[in-house]
Amino acid sequence: MIEKLDNLPDGVIGFEAVGEVHAADYEKVLIPAVDAAAASGGVRLVYVLGDRFTGYSVGAGFEDLRLGIAHLHAWKRGAFVTDHRAYADLVKAFAWMVPGQLRLFGLGESEEAIDWVAQG
Repeated sequence: MIEKLDNLPDGVIGFEAVGEVHAADYEKVLIPAVDAAAASGGVRLVYVLGDRFTGYSVGAGFEDLRLGIAHLHAWKRGAFVTDHRAYADLVKAFAWMVPGQLRLFGLGESEEAIDWVAQG
């Protein structure tokens, strides 16, 4: 499932992946929020894979790819917050393909990630 993060600065949306993430989680939670952010001036996203995250279904992987392509010019900044090495390595490897600016942060740097996404 994908849970919304609360108490973020204006213009910043944030979510945490919890348990196993499925395509329906993207369709019900993440995609509508990204659509709304894109319509109101740009996407500034904080996405957390913490200790409660267990993995992605195959369908969720496809939705993740689709999400990155949607609103190509609306993406401003994205912060990927995790200590999961495999996912951090994927972010590093494919960051050049992501529209806008993308930075990787460790779980202990969540506040720094939020501040960075809100800037600029």
